[in-house]
Amino acid sequence: MRAFTVHTGLVAPLDRANVDTDMIIPKQFLKSIKRSGFGPNLFDELRYLDEGQPGQDCSNRPLNKEFVLNQARYKGASVLLARQNFGCGSSREHAPWALDDFGFRCVVAPSFADIFYNNCFKNGILPITLSEAEVDQLFNEVETEQGYQLTVDLEKEVITSPSGKELKFSIDDFRRHCLVNGLDDIGLTLQNADAIKEFEKGHKASSPWLFGAVQ
Repeated sequence: MRAFTVHTGLVAPLDRANVDTDMIIPKQFLKSIKRSGFGPNLFDELRYLDEGQPGQDCSNRPLNKEFVLNQARYKGASVLLARQNFGCGSSREHAPWALDDFGFRCVVAPSFADIFYNNCFKNGILPITLSEAEVDQLFNEVETEQGYQLTVDLEKEVITSPSGKELKFSIDDFRRHCLVNGLDDIGLTLQNADAIKEFEKGHKASSPWLFGAVQ
């Protein structure tokens, strides 16, 4: 998993509340569990004027020119600004996979659905909760200033705007440690690889019949 320490990126504003995981990545794309290749279908029903299908070449599909991610000024955005209850709906982990594959490293919103929030940390995406007033201000600034970027410092837990204004946020210590060090569940387990091997060695010595039974 990619580590997250300090990130500066272009901001894309998604000005709608209660964006659910089916809107983030529609159900027909859930057949794959590869964790990659979902970027072209992120917000599929909002980005395109036709219905997308798994394995389809999206390069020639008709675009919804009104949708924010199809606008030239937001091309290459890596910070998503959203409204309350982002990521609600089903628990599909494909939602953060799609956001990550598209290029988003951070999502800023007044609130998130719990399971989606947890899944973000497991996939290298930083979800940041700010007050509705702070999010409103960011929306205003993004819309009035082309090329608007934010700098997100996870270790210091602060967002810095182009004007130098700082917005504080708070992340659980354990989650911050994992994301700063690029540790997902597998990475955390592998930190104890030597201890696991030693335990298995002792277990095999004390109960050899168990291991012989499965050979």
